[in-house]
Amino acid sequence: MTKPSWITLALIVTASGPALAASMPADLSETAINSATFADWTARQDAAADAASAPAQAAPEAPVQDGDEPPPSDGQTQTTTDDADTQADAKSEDSPDPFLIRVQVLLDRAHASPGVIDGRPGGNTEKAVRAYEEAHDMAVDGVIDDALWTALSADAGPAMKTYRLTREDVDQRYVSKIPSDYGAMAKLECLCYRGPSEMLAERFHMDEKLLLALNPGADFRSADTTILVADPGAGPEGKVDHIVIDKSKGELFAFDAEDRVLMSAPATIGSDDTPSPSGTMKVNGSAPDPTYEYDPDKNFQQGKNRKKLTIPAGPNGPVGSMWIDLSKPTYGIHGAPEPSQIGKTGSHGCVRLTNWDAEALAKLVQPAKTTVEFKG
Repeated sequence: MTKPSWITLALIVTASGPALAASMPADLSETAINSATFADWTARQDAAADAASAPAQAAPEAPVQDGDEPPPSDGQTQTTTDDADTQADAKSEDSPDPFLIRVQVLLDRAHASPGVIDGRPGGNTEKAVRAYEEAHDMAVDGVIDDALWTALSADAGPAMKTYRLTREDVDQRYVSKIPSDYGAMAKLECLCYRGPSEMLAERFHMDEKLLLALNPGADFRSADTTILVADPGAGPEGKVDHIVIDKSKGELFAFDAEDRVLMSAPATIGSDDTPSPSGTMKVNGSAPDPTYEYDPDKNFQQGKNRKKLTIPAGPNGPVGSMWIDLSKPTYGIHGAPEPSQIGKTGSHGCVRLTNWDAEALAKLVQPAKTTVEFKG
């Protein structure tokens, strides 16, 4: 069979209208992401809206060839649950967008963290947009619009870069599975990453699914493999004078002594069963790669575990890769094993950030000086 030319494909797309165009997956190449613009994104949105409002068109009947039996007709309409157009539309809606990837990288580089860089719209990206707007004296609405894009794109550096895996990346300790039960966790030596792709996704502030989508077929267990990753840039700098943890916004803001925002990040802040504290306290200090002391009499009941347990250290532990201790006993700001769930699930009263946001914050706080206010 002769492979159709790009001209033929273009004619097919044009003839098929916006529905087919909207269902086609976005280009996630390095060039496409680094050159993505607001105009490109709005054009894709308009095409998707047109496709959603367009009336369904009946598929043309297949011509009957010599020797073929005509399809049976019994007056009934046949239906199927795996309609190709429906699947394509759902896949398109769920697919990461090159422009949103670039926006999230630029927000992260401006220290308005969107949580995981995943190329999809969501509450954490909206929080990051609002934080950026507030920090830059813009109208605050959390909407990605032309004004926001003009400000963000002043950073013209590439959002994506290539990275070559090293022997250290491949050979570091990994575990095949992380149990959810604390008793089972306590029996392990390390709550390490489950593999190089998870480790590298966190290093570059990405959702692991996006990392895999950007690098189909890549061998993450082979040194010298070259992959495409986000470029979140250098971490924030300065000394944090005070931290505001806004429960109503689900967000953490770190300020210097002149009340300038050094960084902001989406946060999981307590839950209905175990709410976070109120009032103001201080930072005692921070501890990288912390173990976790589970005490059901002081903390909460996890599963059937009714005895004290020491949960080993590791990025997939209950408090992630960093613990920032607060002056109120048993409370802290810490990392999390599932960065994509920040702001989407509850905590046991503490403040959860992505591991990388917790690590960045720990470098800026001043033990016995930095205050932490819970509000909202």
